[in-house]
Amino acid sequence: MKKEILNTILSSRIKKQPLAIITNIADGTQWAFAEGENENAHVFTASEIDTIKKSIKDNKSCLISDAKFFVNVFTPSLRLIIIGAVHIAQFLAPMASVAGFDVTVVDPRASFATPLRFPEISLLDEWPDEAITQLKPDTRTAIVTLTHDPKLDDPALIEALKTKAFYIASLGGTRTHGKRLERLKSEGFDEQQLQRINGPAGLDIGAISPSEIAISILAELTASLHGRLPYTREI
Repeated sequence: MKKEILNTILSSRIKKQPLAIITNIADGTQWAFAEGENENAHVFTASEIDTIKKSIKDNKSCLISDAKFFVNVFTPSLRLIIIGAVHIAQFLAPMASVAGFDVTVVDPRASFATPLRFPEISLLDEWPDEAITQLKPDTRTAIVTLTHDPKLDDPALIEALKTKAFYIASLGGTRTHGKRLERLKSEGFDEQQLQRINGPAGLDIGAISPSEIAISILAELTASLHGRLPYTREI
């Protein structure tokens, strides 16, 4: 592996950006392929580029084009940003951590977001919109708002919709979610943009307790990650 390629991999790790290294099996030539602008895109066909992008999204290395190229995927850890250090978050955060997510709980109410309530979980006592800007969500990031407070949830959703987060969700009943969407429409978001918000958060598994609701959210999040989110959210 050339030093240039190795430096690109190290840089992507530091920046927490997904990256693929494509190797020509015949002669060993290598190219770096990242999300967004790619100076090496001209090397590949449109179909190959689509396959490479899917490999990055799925975090799966593979052979493509009849084994002409090997796509070696390097992706940052999955991340979950939870807005609201509430009771449900106390279950969701450790569950998601066990599932392989780097979890950050955001709540400006410092008395809520404490290590005692969230052991071994990253905590930010910032306003949600500022925290999301600071955390720079990418295609490996999920964002869930749980506070039921528009003063906290709405700014978080506004910033979340500006990102490439693969999953955005907000807790609350159907009526609450409808009112939420109306408020976000008044902020300039259209129907297509608002469809990115899963609401009420979680698959409909009949969840009642905080732990059950956390399970339903993690299940929906996982389904979204793998492109398996059902047409109906009822199970």
